[in-house]
Amino acid sequence: MTNIRKVAELAGVSVATVSRTLRSPDVVSPATRDKVLQAVNEAGYKPNLMAVRFRSRRTHNLVVLVPTIANTFFARVISGIQEAAQERGYGVLLCNTNGHEETEATYASLVTTRQADGVIQLRAYNPFPEDADSDGTPLPMVNACEVLDDAPCPTVKLDNRAAARLLTEHLLALGHRRIGMIKGPRRSPLTRDRVAGYRDALEAAGIALDESLICPGDFTPRSGYEAAGTLIARAEPPTAIFCESDEMAIGAISCLKQAGLAIPGDISVAGFDDIDFASYSDPPLTTIAQPAEAFGKQAVAMLIDVLERRHQGEPHRMLPHELVIRGSTGEPAT
Repeated sequence: MTNIRKVAELAGVSVATVSRTLRSPDVVSPATRDKVLQAVNEAGYKPNLMAVRFRSRRTHNLVVLVPTIANTFFARVISGIQEAAQERGYGVLLCNTNGHEETEATYASLVTTRQADGVIQLRAYNPFPEDADSDGTPLPMVNACEVLDDAPCPTVKLDNRAAARLLTEHLLALGHRRIGMIKGPRRSPLTRDRVAGYRDALEAAGIALDESLICPGDFTPRSGYEAAGTLIARAEPPTAIFCESDEMAIGAISCLKQAGLAIPGDISVAGFDDIDFASYSDPPLTTIAQPAEAFGKQAVAMLIDVLERRHQGEPHRMLPHELVIRGSTGEPAT
């Protein structure tokens, strides 16, 4: 195991300062604390605290790892986390990681250095070392929203495949047969599952998949705008577009309007999430509603159960979804 002296050397501080930072982080400056934590992570130093944390005093702080705080859906999840944590007497340390694994690992080390009690991870990645739970101690983490297939901790998610199938079936029922899709990030399990649901609906309707109608995106309005432009430039453009997020759908609507197309008169657009802006877009957006705040509240409750060693029943929870039909979808133009 790496010596604490190595951590001190990497951080450019004394051994006493490293010890003080790990023992009482509130008494050192933020700059020093950051240097020491970075050195701890770089050196792979693992104080034997993962098991001790359950019998020592708690910080009553929860670390929340969010891929991007700018995403409106995640903002609602965080709101639910904060409300539930406050009700239980916990504080929230919000970490905007941009999906960087090293950043997530650094913030997760706040738990092993006793500056926080547990982690709520909103991305499909385990930021703890592989052997973090090798002694039988439950991993102090809940994975919510975008979850690992074989998560080593409790999870809370949506049945994204079933939800995407439901929305695609709505478009099919309106009479659409050329349905475009704007996907999310390539590596995201959300993207994989929503594409699978879209494929399921087309196959059940006896419609062959046209790969040219599937465009990449990244859940941002800009990617929706750009992908919509690509789709309508096809020799045979779609009569409807299913966007894997509302933000991409709003971007797509902007592009289509600038191209002189009426929605839904010329082309239908649907989204996913039911963010607040969805009901105020022009026209109001048909979408899949998922209970964002409930994700946050459920994740907090499950994590505190882990921390307090309480039996929590089913460790993998599935929250409900709902098809919300608004004015952005209609029958295809004749």
